[in-house]
Amino acid sequence: MKSVLLTGFEAFGNTPVNPAEHVARHLDGELIEGVKVVSRIIPNSFFVCIDAVREALSETGSGAAIMMGEYGGRATITVERIAQNFNDSTRYELKDNAGVSLQGQPTAPDGPLAYQSTLPIRAMVKAMRDGGIPADISDAAGTFCCNHLFYGIQHHLAVIKSKVRAGCVHLPHLPEVAALEDNLGAPSMSVETAAEGMRLAIAEVIKHPQDIDLPISGRLQI
Repeated sequence: MKSVLLTGFEAFGNTPVNPAEHVARHLDGELIEGVKVVSRIIPNSFFVCIDAVREALSETGSGAAIMMGEYGGRATITVERIAQNFNDSTRYELKDNAGVSLQGQPTAPDGPLAYQSTLPIRAMVKAMRDGGIPADISDAAGTFCCNHLFYGIQHHLAVIKSKVRAGCVHLPHLPEVAALEDNLGAPSMSVETAAEGMRLAIAEVIKHPQDIDLPISGRLQI
């Protein structure tokens, strides 16, 4: 594998500092298991974000893409299993950074209902837990730009019959965001802790072309 593409969304909505952007910058250029991490900061805008990651994959020739975003309210790093062909940002009272709000529209009108991650999600979660980083598998990536990008890239890779593996990871709030009055009581995780978790997760992506066949217990029900 030549490189791993690690993407992080920019700040959006009520999140003035996105952990995904900071972790992507933190790990950019690192060698993990002998493979270079190449990071890109992605616009938090519908469809534009898909084009940006498609271009980054073409430019870098990376063998895997890990797309990071923030999921406020979650206490762990969550590795997403499923991307759905559905957008509904109005349920969060959110517009993307171009001022667009989608309700009920698919990402790809001709695409299937959903795609599964092609990353070794069990191995990633196990490695993070073994390394002392709270992590879990999630079966709900939301209906905003993270899920939209996850689905859009999986659909693109399926259409061109690419062997590039891809998936989505959500990070908790940064402490400074959890400290905002509107977020008091929300869990948080520092950039350093989240970056170490992602470092462990990336190593598993490189080492495991196929996921491990071990049960991974979890308390996250979605």
